[in-house]
Amino acid sequence: MSSIYSNRTPSTNSSDAARIKFVIDSALSGLRTAIPCLVKSVTNSGGVAPIGYVSVQPLVNSLDGNGNSLPHGIIYNVPYLRLQGGSNAVIIDPQVGDIGIGTVCDRDISNVKTNQAAAAPASLRKNDMSDMVYLMTIIGATPTQYIQFNTSGITITSPNTLTINASNVVINGNIQATGTLTSNGHDVSSTHKHSGVTVGGGNTGSPL
Repeated sequence: MSSIYSNRTPSTNSSDAARIKFVIDSALSGLRTAIPCLVKSVTNSGGVAPIGYVSVQPLVNSLDGNGNSLPHGIIYNVPYLRLQGGSNAVIIDPQVGDIGIGTVCDRDISNVKTNQAAAAPASLRKNDMSDMVYLMTIIGATPTQYIQFNTSGITITSPNTLTINASNVVINGNIQATGTLTSNGHDVSSTHKHSGVTVGGGNTGSPL
């Protein structure tokens, strides 16, 4: 929920203009647009599944009239952004410890999350952090697994296994392989040997 703390000071009652300004400032303090958040938990962990939810803690603390810093609590059941169109998606789920940006919807979105369709707001709350959507990471360490786009080309790097599942794979261009290249369990890299080599137009035997 949104936290609205009083910023009343001794000067608040100094004039009618000061009192009006206090009322306006107090109302605006409840208006939420976007805020950095720390991911505390995630329902998904990179598997093939529907888009999940995160629990986040807003990182910009509130201040009271004496300037005391007041941390926010954790906001639960927050939907997060995935690059997806229909059944096509790039699956990169948030991870605990990520610092990203959360944007706050101006009306209660609880029924939309539940029904996954158009619905009336579940309450009359407005600009409440309970209606946050987590967008993306904005502060993070150097990645170790990534797809890199730059003027030199595209690089895919992983310290683990890179798997491509498709009924057909078409590659237009030259292939360079560093290491062992296998096909159906046989070594087809540049260092393998064939038996039964016949000079001329004959075919080689199976790889050794």
